Amino acid sequence: MKNMKIMLYKSNQKRDGSYPVCLRISKDGKRKYVSLGLSAQGVQWNDDADRFKKDKRVCPNYERDNLFLNSCEERAGKILLMFAEKGQNWSLIQFEEEFCCKNRENRINDIFIEHIDLLKATGHIGNAKKFEGTLRMLEKYDKKIKERTCAEIDFKYVTGFNAALEKRGCCGNTRRIYLKPLSVILNKAIKEKKCSLDTYPFGKGGFELGKLSEVTEKRYLLPQELELIKESPQEDFVLERARRLFLFSYYCFGMSMVDMAKLTSANIKVLATGEHIVYKRHKTQNAKEMKPIIIKINEPIKELLDWFKSNTPLMGDYLLPLITKDYGEEELWYEHRRTRYKRINNNMKKLGEKLNIGIKLTTYVARHTMAMQLQGKNVPREVISQVMGHANIDTTATYLASFDTTILDRTVNLL
Repeated sequence: MKNMKIMLYKSNQKRDGSYPVCLRISKDGKRKYVSLGLSAQGVQWNDDADRFKKDKRVCPNYERDNLFLNSCEERAGKILLMFAEKGQNWSLIQFEEEFCCKNRENRINDIFIEHIDLLKATGHIGNAKKFEGTLRMLEKYDKKIKERTCAEIDFKYVTGFNAALEKRGCCGNTRRIYLKPLSVILNKAIKEKKCSLDTYPFGKGGFELGKLSEVTEKRYLLPQELELIKESPQEDFVLERARRLFLFSYYCFGMSMVDMAKLTSANIKVLATGEHIVYKRHKTQNAKEMKPIIIKINEPIKELLDWFKSNTPLMGDYLLPLITKDYGEEELWYEHRRTRYKRINNNMKKLGEKLNIGIKLTTYVARHTMAMQLQGKNVPREVISQVMGHANIDTTATYLASFDTTILDRTVNLL
């Protein structure tokens, strides 16, 4: 057909001197070149036949490659015939999409957006933000990401994306945060038959996300620093509220800010041994067989709850002054919560500076300090794992291993 031709695209010479083999499609005076995934040196190409030369001395695989080009030409002809039979006024982009099987449902960008919308609709706003972050980074890396199919996101593509993130200064853990959602989307596409497992780039033999993980320093308070916070009530109301929120997190087994924000009177249950706070961690609430965390309301916790009730404006049934507005939309509620977290963590930082504590105070520090205290008092790891809400004890073992320097401290004295 006069409006299509297989040819060497000599405007794009590769480093080895070869040229891409392309299908040129023409319409209304415009042209589009579709790469066929092959390349050839000038001496390997027969311009008259638009095929590899039938000479094994210069083209060892000419029979195989020419059969492939024949099939491409045949497929292109069938697509043009289909357009003609439908009376369709097709565009060059429509031809390319049909030829490359770039159906909208197979585009990685559209699958991302579909998944993000689902997460938002089901209230998983924080998780949706992670996928949005990955998609933004992909858009910066690849200007054609909106046209990419899942099949194009192969090992070479992911390796290039990882290298680009590293050039931007992203550490291993940050790169893993960006790449993990991409693996989730590809797995989703495979399950929905939108993508083949053959091109899946992750896992054994492919790009291993686990190798990006880096052990981060777990900062915790020394016993004397913890006592200083306990025994230093503040005249400044903002700092006193921050101090008490820090202590509440500590006494409640290192409860995260997101879980603290969700606590209501419904989380207080009367059990055989008295009143308890019963809740599921937001981070692992959907994990299989994940049990709720049960915290006995002892005197320090009761005193803190009473103080918050008497001294802060609590909205509705909330136990803590972390949510101050009632938003109907989940996403607005999420943004409000994030703003409050930043403000409170900033106040905790100011408290630490005022008390001359050497590290920045956050609820993460409260959690790490709690874990260190329990380990130092020889609490079994199975128990620590349960109170921390870890999905398995291996997570706890890895977590605690980054703290314990006691054995090393003793060992150095043997030298």
